[in-house]
Amino acid sequence: MITSEHITGLILAGGRAQRMGGIDKGLIPFHGKALIESAISRLKPQVSTILINANRSITKYSHYGYPVLMDETPDFSGPLAGFSVGLKHCKTPYLLTSPCDSPLLPTDLAEKMASELEGNHLELVFASSKENDGKIWSQPVFCLMRSDLQDSLNSFLSKGDLKIDRWFKELRSSSVLFENSQAFANVNTPEELSALEKVLS
Repeated sequence: MITSEHITGLILAGGRAQRMGGIDKGLIPFHGKALIESAISRLKPQVSTILINANRSITKYSHYGYPVLMDETPDFSGPLAGFSVGLKHCKTPYLLTSPCDSPLLPTDLAEKMASELEGNHLELVFASSKENDGKIWSQPVFCLMRSDLQDSLNSFLSKGDLKIDRWFKELRSSSVLFENSQAFANVNTPEELSALEKVLS
């Protein structure tokens, strides 16, 4: 059975955050603390250790006491570049990924995904959320994958493809539905930030 001991958490803070005016998203204050701190505190009980993927503010991120890994592919090539460097440094059988700007991420994320992955002999499982109107949205940057997928990912990236869902299709993968639509709320604009703070206060 997969337990937290078998899982490394990877927090993705490597993006450009253009809609936030290019400011480093993980360090934006949310209820008085950097956004990434909420992600760390929710992820920490679910994993054995944490890695942070960032391409700037390296010193600030390293203050949290976890290894900070930069993309090895140039030009902010999206979450798959983060996945790739995370897999390279992952010393446990599984890697659980989450962005740095979803402060309400599910506290049972690892547990539900591990049970799906194990029960169906999959290589990767990603989250989906159900909105209040019943629509299902894929949340592909929240995923649990086997840590031996690095060769598969690198050969996918070497073709110049950065589309996350296309890589998933090459694997034995499926999705786990989380009913709480707020769980994956993320912050792309200053307006979304203040709206999310109101939800929590």
